[in-house]
Amino acid sequence: MFKQICTLACILSLVGCSTGRQDSVSHSAILETYIAIAQAAYEDSLISARVLEDAIDAFLAEPNQTTLTYARNAWVAARVPYLQTEAFRFGNPVVDEWEGRVNSWPLDEGLIDYTAAFYGQDSDNNYFYTANIIANELIDIGGISVDAAQITPQLLAETLHLIDGVESNVATGYHAIEFLLWGQDLNGTNPGAGNRPASDYSLSDCSNRNCDRRRDYLKAVTGLLVSDLEEMVYNWQPGGAAYVDLMQKGSEGGLATILTGMGSLAYGELAGERIRLGLLLNDPEEEHDCFSDNTHNSHYYDALGIKNVYMGSYERINGNLVQGPSLARLMELEAPDLAAVMLARIESTELAMDALLVEAAKGNTFDVLIASNNVAGEEVVSRVVDSLMEETRTIEDIIRALNLQNVSISGSESLGDL
Repeated sequence: MFKQICTLACILSLVGCSTGRQDSVSHSAILETYIAIAQAAYEDSLISARVLEDAIDAFLAEPNQTTLTYARNAWVAARVPYLQTEAFRFGNPVVDEWEGRVNSWPLDEGLIDYTAAFYGQDSDNNYFYTANIIANELIDIGGISVDAAQITPQLLAETLHLIDGVESNVATGYHAIEFLLWGQDLNGTNPGAGNRPASDYSLSDCSNRNCDRRRDYLKAVTGLLVSDLEEMVYNWQPGGAAYVDLMQKGSEGGLATILTGMGSLAYGELAGERIRLGLLLNDPEEEHDCFSDNTHNSHYYDALGIKNVYMGSYERINGNLVQGPSLARLMELEAPDLAAVMLARIESTELAMDALLVEAAKGNTFDVLIASNNVAGEEVVSRVVDSLMEETRTIEDIIRALNLQNVSISGSESLGDL
């Protein structure tokens, strides 16, 4: 499913491409391709977020099951390009400092809205565990007062997000929107996602109270996501913060950045925090897209993002291809045996991720697969972890082969040593 096809016209339009045999690949040309893919992927993320915003506006104008389903589908579609940008994390500080605003997880949903009784009334680690901003215009907890009479993007971003220094106090981004569209997934490790009623947003037939404020929150948080993505699109343009920071590293530092992002996403973040940890704990709360049961797609597109960066190729949401000089081609020229191993590792990850999609299509979503005593599910998930770890080992081999310095791949306590 990762395979992509490029037309001749597309190839000829790209930086550093030619119709003849490419007998050398400069490090700076690889960096140019990397930047072009980042620009395109973040632009696609912004375009998809604007479509999501339109879908949510249509839902709020006429809250019913049809318009809610449309908004949910738009959220799932918006995740596709964004997740492919996660390979630009870890090595780019501008992205890392920004990322928490749009994709922080897991979140204590009681900060935002009503929750089921078994969610609990308090948390030793989070005073705002059940603050329920939608239900309360004024909050005074642990010596911190919050005036939430008006739910605005500024309130969410500047006051509520990560309030009291607690990482699970997530008030903004994709997962806050996800919770507002789906509600809690009360199925545990059984099949089924969240099932929030459309009437939670009805002004004439309101369910679960505070529909006016819930509407305000959904509108504000979606607009904030769009503005945050606008900022990152600008950051990758010439003169933008991410562009300038990367170019200042030079071509060798740029390659180190590329491989840091690939390895850290594959190993510490994806294999470790997002997959292995949930399997060890048999805990659906550790599922990345836990309200919508979209986690299989999240993992798939993260892995695709790693492949995009290595292969120097990204398929845009309009079907056009961005492609240019790549690490893959550099390795073919400088270390062909290692290049062959890396392609095999990517293919192995592809097959393991495809198996996740197959299981999800049968109703065995990620939360079902990680259930205690689900031996078959554990095998499917463990195969993904193992393939990502092997891929990362090969990334480390590439780092050594290129004699790159200052590359530190992020780990995870849930994994053993590479």
